[in-house]
Amino acid sequence: MNYWLVKSEPFKYSWDQFLKDKKTFWDGVRNYGARNNMKEMKKGDRVFWYHSNEGLAIVGIAEVVKEAYQDPTTEDPAWVVVDLKPYKTLPNPVTLAQLKADGRFNEMDLVRLGRLSVGKVRPEEYEDILAMGGL
Repeated sequence: MNYWLVKSEPFKYSWDQFLKDKKTFWDGVRNYGARNNMKEMKKGDRVFWYHSNEGLAIVGIAEVVKEAYQDPTTEDPAWVVVDLKPYKTLPNPVTLAQLKADGRFNEMDLVRLGRLSVGKVRPEEYEDILAMGGL
């Protein structure tokens, strides 16, 4: 299993809305690095859901339920989406400030590559964030 992080602005699509919808496709990615990460996602991979701009925190965990396919919002074959479903809500959101203050996360994509909308998460980072989030 691999681990990932996706960013969503809560005013556009929040964790709470995702919970209500029970499933979504992750679209709108127009960065090649983020797109390449999505192409690597496999069914069953876990994905941290990060609220960007407002909150600046990891608030939940999603699961990949369908691997990369053509983004239906564009005819450009360069872009893909993946389908996600909610897995768990973090009892305690883990903030970007907490991650930046903790040396264990210095190499994490979220910390190093702040503008990347879909990033990799190493297994040890995933476990540490779960613990920080109360799981």
